[in-house]
Amino acid sequence: MASPGGKGLVACNAAISRCSRAGLHRRALALFTEMRARGLRADEYTLPPILNSAALLRAPPAAALHALLLRAGLASHLHVANALVDAYAKLSRLGAARAVFDEMPRRDVVTWTSLVTGLARAGSHGLAVRAYRDMVAAGVATDEFAVAAVLSSCAGSTALELGRSVHAAAVRSGHEPFLSVGNSLVSMYAKTGSLRDARTVFDAMRSRCAITWTALIVGYAQNGRGRESLAVYADMARSGCRPDYVTFVGLLFACSHAGLLDAGRAHFQSMQSEHGISPGPDHYACMVDLLGRAGRLGEAVDLLDRSPAVELDATVWKALLAACRTHRNAALAERAAGMVWRLDPTDAVPYVMLSNLYSRARRWGDVARVRALMRSRGISKEPGCSWVVVAGVTHVFHAGDRDHQRAAEIYRKAEEMAARIRARGHVPDTEWALQDEAPEGREMGLAHHGERLAVAFGLLAVPAAAPIRVYKNLRVCGDCHAAIKMVAEVYGREIILRDSNCFHHMKDGSCSCGDYW
Repeated sequence: MASPGGKGLVACNAAISRCSRAGLHRRALALFTEMRARGLRADEYTLPPILNSAALLRAPPAAALHALLLRAGLASHLHVANALVDAYAKLSRLGAARAVFDEMPRRDVVTWTSLVTGLARAGSHGLAVRAYRDMVAAGVATDEFAVAAVLSSCAGSTALELGRSVHAAAVRSGHEPFLSVGNSLVSMYAKTGSLRDARTVFDAMRSRCAITWTALIVGYAQNGRGRESLAVYADMARSGCRPDYVTFVGLLFACSHAGLLDAGRAHFQSMQSEHGISPGPDHYACMVDLLGRAGRLGEAVDLLDRSPAVELDATVWKALLAACRTHRNAALAERAAGMVWRLDPTDAVPYVMLSNLYSRARRWGDVARVRALMRSRGISKEPGCSWVVVAGVTHVFHAGDRDHQRAAEIYRKAEEMAARIRARGHVPDTEWALQDEAPEGREMGLAHHGERLAVAFGLLAVPAAAPIRVYKNLRVCGDCHAAIKMVAEVYGREIILRDSNCFHHMKDGSCSCGDYW
């Protein structure tokens, strides 16, 4: 390395920048340490690449570099402050990123984009959307990175209409041709249940990569169109684009939700043999789900017992637990629950699934035991809720919820729904009512599940020509699925219900999932 002095610093900065851009982040930090040991002081050109490398390696702490640049009086340099916002965002230290952002006397598109992308990456979708709106309101011209990030947050927060407006703005500003924007648009439309729009964007894209193809494959799978997922994969193979780890997660998910047992087995085998991709926990979870749905619990357990040195995580065992609940295999469910508890003692899912399994079997003593165990360990269940967006306003409903200002109307509509589908032959499946109470009380509880109240509100508030879009944070229960499917038929409406598992497009008495979800 050159001796201390102006030329030495320039050479060091150039070397550090080259290493950071090339992904040689440890080498960049080593050069920085060596530079300081030789008495060279960092300047405004040293710190941005070092902050980037430090954030990506999560060491040394960004706070230490922050203190260094404050002592050196470099915080006033726009590109240094931008790099600091970006570093904190990459480390998911969103409060620190926002604090630096708020203190900046001047901001540019890079500043705003760093904040928006950081928030989106951390899953703070509402904050990312708000920051994007503030960016536009401030008169800052967005770039393709900010557009791609906010589209990701629109997908994460089910904000379809906002996603459409961002899409329109991207067309006006000339950002639509960027691959990252196209990929985000395909994903956003697919994840908000608008497959036709996702396909339109996909078909119009000038270039595609594995991310593009995978977004459409996953989109079809999540919307109950598994065979189309496999067709898209066949087109992907013909195009010469190589699948990746996530592509196979989408394919196996598609197979499990369409009951394509042989295709799922074949794709699982081809991962390693044809593409050199070692199956991970996500793939094993999909295979367990596929086999479990088909009633092949023994084969699912054998697959896990034969798995090579793969770290099977809680997701895999929860997939087995869900299959045990479906097929009422209490003994195997208890084993799977024990594995989840060992891997993640704070996870409420095994308690809830076991309780549901025992409840459906009328084993009320075991229900009480699991709930008591849950309380003694301080584990709380995520409360179920459903929501509908009307005219940009989100309306949230919980089971038995009477807080909505139109609650009286909503309950009258829910009772009307129950009466009309009963007249068409619907018999409430009270096995899904998890309370140990009289039959009439159990039926009433089902009729007032959050998703039913959300549908009732949708019938009151959503124009007849538009689909009713209901979102639920947990899995829809079997009785609600059957009932809402009949409601769609009786009222001549399209109801799109997205639960934690997939989309259910209900129309004319049928559902896109084929009642296999």
